Amino acid sequence: MNFDDIKNEWNAESSEGNNISTNMLKIKQANTPIDKIRAKMKHEFYYQLFFLLLMVFIPFLAGFSTAIKQVYLITYATTCGFTAYYFFKFYTFYKNSYDMSMDTRKNILWFYYEMKLNVELYKALTYIIAFIAVGFMSAYLFIEKASVFAKILTNLSPVFLILNCFITILIIGVITELWAWFYYGRYLKQVKKVVDELDYE
Repeated sequence: MNFDDIKNEWNAESSEGNNISTNMLKIKQANTPIDKIRAKMKHEFYYQLFFLLLMVFIPFLAGFSTAIKQVYLITYATTCGFTAYYFFKFYTFYKNSYDMSMDTRKNILWFYYEMKLNVELYKALTYIIAFIAVGFMSAYLFIEKASVFAKILTNLSPVFLILNCFITILIIGVITELWAWFYYGRYLKQVKKVVDELDYE
């Protein structure tokens, strides 16, 4: 083996080593937003649990009548049912995200797509809870403030009511999308950027 062959082999090994270290740097770069997402998921769990427990006392603090208390309990049980399913899915994903070593592109890609699905589930739960809350408020107005509500309805046109329903749905949608983006989406975008860079190479 002559000197040129040795030199060529040395250069080949050198460039391969640089490529590995570059990939490792990018994988470390992906771990930072992943850690932030995990931390936010943990906080989210405690916040939601706190608000669910707080909601138990609302009928007593607001002084609801017996009829509206029953409606509230049905609403609360439905909300807890949907939230429990969401908690189970999110907890399973959260736990599995720690089981992997996070040292390969495949694991980062798995995290990205699973988290994307969980964000969609998070948004769906937010829509469901928002519409359950709107439904409860409507029931409250019909039961507790029936006479006042009836007078208001007689003075409003059906077009105005439909328009208000549409605007309410739109506002709920915009707030949900913006909150999901602010809370998880921006970090997920950082993970995707790293995945794209690894794919490009």
